[in-house]
Amino acid sequence: MGSPIKRFVFLFLLAVLSLSCQQSKVRIACVGDSITYGSKIQQREKYSYPAQLQDMLGSRYEVRNFGHSGATLLEKGAHPYVKTKEYQASRAFKPDIVFIMLGTNDTQKKSRGHLGDFETDYTRLIRTYRQLPSHPLVILIKPIPAFNYGDTVWISPELIGRKIQPLVEQTAFDNRCELVDLYHWFLDKENLLADKVHPTAAGASRIAERLMNYLETDTVPFDIRRNLSIHASVKNFHGFEMTDTLCKGIPCRIVMPRHTAKGKPWVWRARFFGHEPQFDIAMLERGFHIVYYDVAGLFGAPAAIKRWNRYYTWMQQAGLHKKAVLEGMSRGGLIIYNWAVVNPGKVLCLYGDAPVLDIKSWPGGKGHGKGSPNDWKQCMQVYGFTTEEEALKAKVSPMDHAPEIATLGFPMLHIVGDADSVVPVDENTGPFEKLIKKNGGKITVIHKPGTGHHPHSLPDPEPIVNFVMKARETGKNAL
Repeated sequence: MGSPIKRFVFLFLLAVLSLSCQQSKVRIACVGDSITYGSKIQQREKYSYPAQLQDMLGSRYEVRNFGHSGATLLEKGAHPYVKTKEYQASRAFKPDIVFIMLGTNDTQKKSRGHLGDFETDYTRLIRTYRQLPSHPLVILIKPIPAFNYGDTVWISPELIGRKIQPLVEQTAFDNRCELVDLYHWFLDKENLLADKVHPTAAGASRIAERLMNYLETDTVPFDIRRNLSIHASVKNFHGFEMTDTLCKGIPCRIVMPRHTAKGKPWVWRARFFGHEPQFDIAMLERGFHIVYYDVAGLFGAPAAIKRWNRYYTWMQQAGLHKKAVLEGMSRGGLIIYNWAVVNPGKVLCLYGDAPVLDIKSWPGGKGHGKGSPNDWKQCMQVYGFTTEEEALKAKVSPMDHAPEIATLGFPMLHIVGDADSVVPVDENTGPFEKLIKKNGGKITVIHKPGTGHHPHSLPDPEPIVNFVMKARETGKNAL
């Protein structure tokens, strides 16, 4: 049930079945521990996340709660889920879809010594559901974070983040399971946990809404590798399949969602692939492809634009949408904006994260930023400047094109650290934002007070995701 085409056919048949036969509802089993059960939630029968998911999905679905408080994924853990009556009941339910969220209790002191068995035990659990006569679609959920730091016996927040998350991702990858990331979705939502571990009714609502939106993603059958005749080996990118290949001899990467959203949308990442990946993971869940084409050391110069033009043509041959979401961290801001100026009709929206917008600021270091002498020398070379005076007078940066960029019609989002001494806000996003707004452009800036150049992104990428989804759904940029 792992391929995008199989998932499309599976969900299509479920939809037809539920419409054609009043008694054949789509059966969803929610498998998990006390978080699924609804511990700490008053009237959990009404406000646990499975109960709220039922209300959100409506009468075509039957959602059952098979959570067991204290359950471990590990078969040698303190309370193995496979030994519970809820496990047996979930299989007898003959589900069409199974959500599994386990792993939190496996970080307790009395169970964590067996984490080496985690993937083996998880794979066995997945198979017991897939082998049911109903052949359900199995969707893994990365557990939400905990915030009880300093507790060495109970749930371990450190192990949830450092061990459980990658173990769930690897299990999803190896078993070709679909995957939903709730971990980052709660990283800045401690207020939605009743006791630093268990969600409140509002927290459960957030889980239910995310799962509902996941199920309701409008998908199409699509395999980009077939279109491009790519036969490269597949690697694991946080549970998703990634190919490393070449385009015109230049390294590139393509990360494929488990299911492709209608319109075949994509995010084109510039520089520092894999760093702070939470936004990319979130978009993969929503059916976007993530692509990368190396332009390291080109600083948004004409050579970089020419290289990206070639890759864009390849992505069109692959069948992706004509408009891309451009994502640029730090120096990646130079290429996403300089390419957009030349190709405005190929841009859905731009997300810049502490973006470099003026080569005089970085790598030039001609303001109060640190600059980088070696990078400045290389930057001058790729642009063909013979003297520094020539470089300082040249109009080659996004800042120089800001009045024109403002008229091109695509929305922009920047995330900046107000204490950034590498790419100072007052030399980059600050004046750029003023020029964009002065000339009628659409730009939103999210400030992180007291934060420097790092860390990039946001712990919870929801604001970035919402920005992209709004651009996708509205205006002349709609897919």
